[in-house]
Amino acid sequence: MPLKIPDQLPAIKILEEENIFVMNETRASHQDIRPLKIIILNLMPVKITTETDLLRLLSNSPLQIEIDFLKIAGHTPKNTPSEHMEMFYRDLNELKNKKYDGMIITGAPVEQLPFEEVIYWEEMRQIMNWAEHHVTSTLFICWAAQAGLYHYYGIPKYPLDKKMFGVFRHTHTNNKLPILRGFDDEFFVPHSRHTEIRAEDVGKVSELQIVASSPEAGVCIVKAKNGRQLFITGHAEYSRHTLDREYRRDVTKNLPIEVPVNYYPADDAAKEPVMRWQSTANLLFSNWLNYYVYQETPYNLEEIQ
Repeated sequence: MPLKIPDQLPAIKILEEENIFVMNETRASHQDIRPLKIIILNLMPVKITTETDLLRLLSNSPLQIEIDFLKIAGHTPKNTPSEHMEMFYRDLNELKNKKYDGMIITGAPVEQLPFEEVIYWEEMRQIMNWAEHHVTSTLFICWAAQAGLYHYYGIPKYPLDKKMFGVFRHTHTNNKLPILRGFDDEFFVPHSRHTEIRAEDVGKVSELQIVASSPEAGVCIVKAKNGRQLFITGHAEYSRHTLDREYRRDVTKNLPIEVPVNYYPADDAAKEPVMRWQSTANLLFSNWLNYYVYQETPYNLEEIQ
């Protein structure tokens, strides 16, 4: 897919080395088609890594996509150069009059805090309210999924006794749903979180449908409003070594952490992690783009209701 991203974004070099078709702004401006407009609110600490992971998956489609990156105005990232943020990210005040075919909101390392104690919670609420009227479909990932379910539907999160950490087997309720089209009966998704939402709470809300879950990791995918909102509690977008980096980081900091489940061969952290979720991740993102964004969005973005 021709993925249209800013000319100097660091992800370009990595993706081109993987033989992924990346179209810079200069070349894309000469194509006479309307690209899908996707906005990404990237709340992850290492933003360049997350950008690359998401763009890799968004590239697996025949559609041309134009990307904008959204930031929290009142928060300065510690792990991303300020020059990068200034060059590629905009806050809601700068983008609030635009409309988008799709939006992705990532996880964030704040899940152990009550939502109201997150320093940017009020701005997060403003962004989620804005998205309802300016975006055709929004994909919420990990903490963002919990935040969205709490904000829109009052569903609480609960602390876990230990971190849900590893690659877990999942099943679905109906693989004829567009978001699950092409999925196997069982599939793998990484999780890395200290809190959870519970199926019994989701089941009390008639607008919500659990479409995938795991006996160990619990609720994984929740669909709302005919696909205008999709909540993913795991990290299908993670690359092969992301859990490995998180594990080694926590070991170095002497934090309580166990070897990620179903990840290293024989649970030996000295060995190369096994990639079990790549096909699932590609299907998930391509299905979202095709069936919930491209097929549903109006050609004239101003017609989004």
